[in-house]
Amino acid sequence: MAGGGIRKSPELPLRLRLILPIFSALTNVSLRRNGTVNRRLIGLFDFKSSTNKKPIKGVTTSDTTVDSSRNLWFRLYRPREAAAGENLPVIVYFHGGGFSLFAANSKPYNDFCLNLSQILPAVVVSVNYRLSPEHRYPSQYDDGVDALKFLDDNPPEKADISRCFIAGDSAGGNLAHHVTVRAGELEFRNLKIVGLIPIQPFFGGEERTDSETQLARGPFLTLKLADWYWRAFLPEGSDRDHPAANVFGPKSSDISGVKFPKSLVFVGGFDPLKDRHKRYCEGLKKSGKEVKMVEYGNAIHGFYAFPELPESGLFLDEVREFIKEGTGFGDQS
Repeated sequence: MAGGGIRKSPELPLRLRLILPIFSALTNVSLRRNGTVNRRLIGLFDFKSSTNKKPIKGVTTSDTTVDSSRNLWFRLYRPREAAAGENLPVIVYFHGGGFSLFAANSKPYNDFCLNLSQILPAVVVSVNYRLSPEHRYPSQYDDGVDALKFLDDNPPEKADISRCFIAGDSAGGNLAHHVTVRAGELEFRNLKIVGLIPIQPFFGGEERTDSETQLARGPFLTLKLADWYWRAFLPEGSDRDHPAANVFGPKSSDISGVKFPKSLVFVGGFDPLKDRHKRYCEGLKKSGKEVKMVEYGNAIHGFYAFPELPESGLFLDEVREFIKEGTGFGDQS
């Protein structure tokens, strides 16, 4: 869809057309020009969800500390369905937010992971990692890998970590990719990564793509906002061709020899990053990795978080099928 002839705006329900500009305005005010975040202001609209011992939609949740010194912990979502006692596949999930916003217990992500756990079904491990600019690269990647090591040593009950998928949206999708690359160079005793699910992963580069130019004003993610996130996350003095951002760019490393699972990549037609996502899929293929790309023409960045959008239901169907293909789980249904 890059190039001429692209529609100027997506078709969205009235509610989203009203709330998205408000959310964007609050975000912009919270991210200061000096590269810091107004955490107090963010806290006014980043509502948190508590754990629930009583099932909600058949799912219970609990929190587990990995390292209290860096606030590294995860929220565990356990659906009551266990296929007559069979352990469930595991999804290790990394939330989005430009590496700077949100947490594993932020209400939109709690609701999303709860829904994911219930519908698939799967045990979901939503990792709470350190945020930038207080903690820049590679803190988030270190946290992600350490969470996997913890799970390898401490498998949750009814969770088959030999059938583990790494997933994440936006910045969490970037994190999922880099954690998977790092994990491919490690030896785990119990944990085996069988699939990667980057959902509109946050990638960048110095040279602007067609979609970044044409869709620079969003909605939800703007090019100006993306640039702010990169400045806050990347090492001081780095540009957007840093391998953390431009994963198959001029400064990136060859991953052709790295153990890497099949990937399911989601792309939105109204996402300014969509050209990045297509280049990412091409890079994986050139590196000898198996990848399936799913593009929804009317989808904005973050579409999966809004159940009223038809693409969010299609997304869940695709993930369920991907897990079924990767593990055989769900064949009995």
